Amino acid sequence: LVDYPDSDGEPMAENTEQFDWIVMLKENLDLLLTLSFVAGDLFWYPVEGDNRTRLAPDVMVAHGRPKGRRSSYMQWLEGGHPPDVVFEIWTPKNNFRHQTEKLSFYNRYGVKEFITWDHDRFAFVVFVREDGELRPVNVDDGWTSPSLGLHFIQKGEELEVYGPDGKRLQKMIDIGRERNSAIAERDEA
Repeated sequence: LVDYPDSDGEPMAENTEQFDWIVMLKENLDLLLTLSFVAGDLFWYPVEGDNRTRLAPDVMVAHGRPKGRRSSYMQWLEGGHPPDVVFEIWTPKNNFRHQTEKLSFYNRYGVKEFITWDHDRFAFVVFVREDGELRPVNVDDGWTSPSLGLHFIQKGEELEVYGPDGKRLQKMIDIGRERNSAIAERDEA
């Protein structure tokens, strides 16, 4: 019997900026994609019987897979369905080797979109599967994910993400502040 660990002992995020991005993407996508499994920092095992071939994308989306709790995403238990979209939020610790290894893994195991944001180097890079391979796409004028309907625009040192409805995705703290402000205004009136 093969054991598939659900933790590598590593922290989920290396800094608050990375953590904020992971949570913002995961929570917004979970709300927007009612028929998709969305997870953050969850091991994905693409090969049954192989517990060493694994990766934990910062955020992953698997369309058509049921929502629910999992200790890891075991592809063979998901009808052979790999995650459709993965996000990596780079940190200063990540280097070209890390990026290349992850691109190779995602390419090999069938990811359709690999979206990356390096908030320290202000680099937004996207790869989309075309003719069986993940290939870089031009994001200079913004980019809309065919799989998610999200629109990404890099403005200098900032990356803005908009939902299919055209509204900018927000951090949960900002949504809470808006709600509290609306409640306070209502109570005042």
